[in-house]
Amino acid sequence: MANSASARKSARKAAAQRLHNASLRSAYRTAVKSVRKAVAAGDATAAKTAFQSAVSVIDRIADKKIVHKNKASRHKSRLAAAVKHLAA
Repeated sequence: MANSASARKSARKAAAQRLHNASLRSAYRTAVKSVRKAVAAGDATAAKTAFQSAVSVIDRIADKKIVHKNKASRHKSRLAAAVKHLAA
C-alpha cells in the first residue's frame, strides 16, 4: 500500500494507464486477427484493406511503446508476406 500522497496518486495514475494500454493492446490484437482471418478466407482485397488499417494500428501502438518496435515490425512483415502470398 502506498504510504504518501504522491505514491497514492502514482498508484491511481498507473492503474488508469494500465486500463488504457490494455484497450490499445486489444485493438492491436484485433487488427492482426482481422488480417489473418481475411488471409485464411482467401479474400485478397479484404486482406489488403485489413492490412492497411492494421499497419496504422500497429505503428500507433509501437510509437507509444506499448509493444516493442521490433515486435511491431515483425508482425507487420509477417502480415505483409501473408497478404503478398495470397495475391500471387
